[in-house]
Amino acid sequence: MISKVLLVASLVAASVAAPVYGPLSYGPALSYGYAAKAIQPLHTVAAAPVLHAPAIAVAAAPVLKHVEAYDPNPHYSFSYGVSDPHTGDSKHAEETLSNGVVHGSYSLTEPDGTIRKVTYTADKIHGFNAVVEKSGHAIHTAPVLKKVVAAAPLVHAALPYYHH
Repeated sequence: MISKVLLVASLVAASVAAPVYGPLSYGPALSYGYAAKAIQPLHTVAAAPVLHAPAIAVAAAPVLKHVEAYDPNPHYSFSYGVSDPHTGDSKHAEETLSNGVVHGSYSLTEPDGTIRKVTYTADKIHGFNAVVEKSGHAIHTAPVLKKVVAAAPLVHAALPYYHH
């Protein structure tokens, strides 16, 4: 009988002695929760109403406004010019307004070397009218031809090849 008890005890000890797989240690639990404060009743005491003296109405002084004088017949005149010998850029413009009529002109050098001059007038009755003049002779340069030499084909001797 002792042998049976020792056999059962050894089987129980062997089953309890199995390895336990788990973490080495448990860390503290982190909590990011927020608990709202309990609502408490608010006790207020109302003060007695205060009597005020009536306000005295005072009229403000009028604000002086600076009014720009309107010119029913405006006049202006402007002009500008550019002449760059490095790039060859040359242009000029001028314009005047007198008695409701705009007179102006501009000129520029075109890529072919001619000068284009535009003279214009504009008013409320006749609208915009322009006269375009071209002066000078167009300089057409012939395109530069590049001599292209084709490479000779590569020639090589074929080696004898025999196949059975």
